[in-house]
Amino acid sequence: SVSNIVPESCLLIVVGLLVGGLIKGVGEKPPILKSDIFFLFLLPPIILDAGYFLPLRQFTENLGTILIFAVVGTLWNAFFLGGLMYAVCQLGGPGLNHIGLLANLLFGSIISAVDPVAVLAVFEEIHINELLHILVFGESLLNDAVTVVLYRLFEEFANFEQVTIIDIILGFLSFFVVSLGGVFVGVIYGLIAAFTSRFTSHIRVIEPLFVFVYSYMAYLSAELFHLSGIMALIASGVVMRPYVEANISHKSHTTIKYFLKMWSSVSETLIFIFLGVSTVAGHHYWNWTFVISTLLFCLIARVLGVLVLTWFINKFRIVKLTPKDQFIIAYGGLRGAIAFSLGYLLDYKHFSMRDMFLTAIITVIFFTVFVQGMTIRPLVDLLAVKKKQETKRSINEEIHTQFLDHLLTGIEDICGHYGHHHWKDKLNRFNKKYVKKCLIAGERSKEPQLIAFYHKMEMKQAIELVESGGIGKIPSAVSTVSIQNINPKTLPVERILPALSKDKEEEIRKILRNNLQKTRQRLRSYNRHTLVADPYEEAWNQMLLRRQKARQLEQKMNNYLTVPAHKLDSPTMSRARIGSDPLAYEPKADSENLPIITIDPASPQSPESVDLMNEEPKGCGGLPPSPEEDEEGLVMRVKEPSSPGTDDVFTPGTGDSPSNQRMLRCLSDPGPRPEPEEGEPFIPKGQ
Repeated sequence: SVSNIVPESCLLIVVGLLVGGLIKGVGEKPPILKSDIFFLFLLPPIILDAGYFLPLRQFTENLGTILIFAVVGTLWNAFFLGGLMYAVCQLGGPGLNHIGLLANLLFGSIISAVDPVAVLAVFEEIHINELLHILVFGESLLNDAVTVVLYRLFEEFANFEQVTIIDIILGFLSFFVVSLGGVFVGVIYGLIAAFTSRFTSHIRVIEPLFVFVYSYMAYLSAELFHLSGIMALIASGVVMRPYVEANISHKSHTTIKYFLKMWSSVSETLIFIFLGVSTVAGHHYWNWTFVISTLLFCLIARVLGVLVLTWFINKFRIVKLTPKDQFIIAYGGLRGAIAFSLGYLLDYKHFSMRDMFLTAIITVIFFTVFVQGMTIRPLVDLLAVKKKQETKRSINEEIHTQFLDHLLTGIEDICGHYGHHHWKDKLNRFNKKYVKKCLIAGERSKEPQLIAFYHKMEMKQAIELVESGGIGKIPSAVSTVSIQNINPKTLPVERILPALSKDKEEEIRKILRNNLQKTRQRLRSYNRHTLVADPYEEAWNQMLLRRQKARQLEQKMNNYLTVPAHKLDSPTMSRARIGSDPLAYEPKADSENLPIITIDPASPQSPESVDLMNEEPKGCGGLPPSPEEDEEGLVMRVKEPSSPGTDDVFTPGTGDSPSNQRMLRCLSDPGPRPEPEEGEPFIPKGQ
């Protein structure tokens, strides 16, 4: 119940303090966490576990943000803290005046780096969402190169009588050598481990040993040449995992997984216990000004660095980091045993203030682990920060993920923008075409990623079914031995469907191969000019779509008493009016003196299929209209077909005379009338 409130790292430090106090109480000298033991035996298992099971997709998608926090943020913290501590030492009195600028910058580089062990211990308990976890944890992994370079650099500069510009430039270049050199060493050993696992099918027992041995050799080789051992371990774990898991048996995979978890857990426990014991056993020199200033400036530098860098990063990110995310990133900058071990490595000859540095480092570690580590869980709940969703991966999710990757790659190709997805697709193609064939044995080198994932999920579900006692649900033809075996033999199973002939199966395979696998074949492009459209369908669609516009036009005409003469309506509008109510245009036998609308019975796609002809006005020719004519309205007559060789568009007709123009002007001003009811036709139907 206590571990639900207090993180395990805090409890382990308390246990270490109690053990150290008991050892000192009986008159013995408590053991101190020596740097060689820490860096050679306790740290590598934790980093290998983190690198081997690193969520590669989230890590690569946020690599730019992680690198900015790890490199620029650590440099900012180191120089900001070192410069302010130098000012404090100059103003702090006689006990601090002798500490120079290089010593303060060295102290700033030690205390500025976020510790991966402390971050793992705290963040795995609060189950924070994947984005925040990978940002803080990735920063703690990758800032090792910056910490190593700054530590070695200032330690060497402290021995120089004078530091020149060339020394500073060489120190800056050494950062790239240390970081990229560590990655290169890790990649080489990862490829060697993957190639070795290709030939271990007859010696399954020692397969896990190759993973541990080659990873540890990568770490030692990097440390031997003063490169970043943490970067080498991460690179080797990331490179070897996909190829090693394709070659080794399932039992070996289970052994690697649980042995790494156990080994890293034991190392983490020993680190925090030894940290508590070393606190009791070590020599301390307490200076209130130096310790309180260190603690205060550490918090200020972390907050300012996160705020400024996030403001810059959000200009380029699609998913922005919210103020809550920024607070968790700043609050999660925990310090741990790496800072203590680096401070313990300092030489008394060159750094006489080593005990005061160690005291300040232990104070900062205890504050971040106890205060920030204990309060981060309530703050996450209080701010309602999104937590990790425990969901099992499914085939559906994998298919859609791959589909979106291909879609985004295609969009980048079309735009001509070589972005993240473009280079990822190039790397995947190179890996599939060359690397897999060399590092993976047998037919699995040609197996598609989706099928490999399906086999993996199938094996996992079968094992869970066996462990849960659901063995009775498995068909009797499939034995538990074949499920647990890494290379199960195909057992005869009764087929529900009737067996197909070989020729029929080959024909089905050919059809699927031609239609499903050629994803990059060029299809016929769409061209609207080559499509054969149904003219009647287009005409009726136009009528239905513009029926409402015809009603609105009628309402506007009724709202004005006097409007200028307008041109004839377009054929499409005329068709729309006629289609609104065809019964309104019925021809009548006794309508010789009425205005006539003649309609061309041509096909609807003709541009002049409908036109207004021979309209004679009522009340515009000097004679008032009779009541009978006023009630009957307009009558529709069929237009005689034109003779061959004549142009219906440009041949003048009877409707172009000035009297007809006057008639149109008169018709356009019908005078005030009530608003039409819904569904009333444009021209009233005769009674």
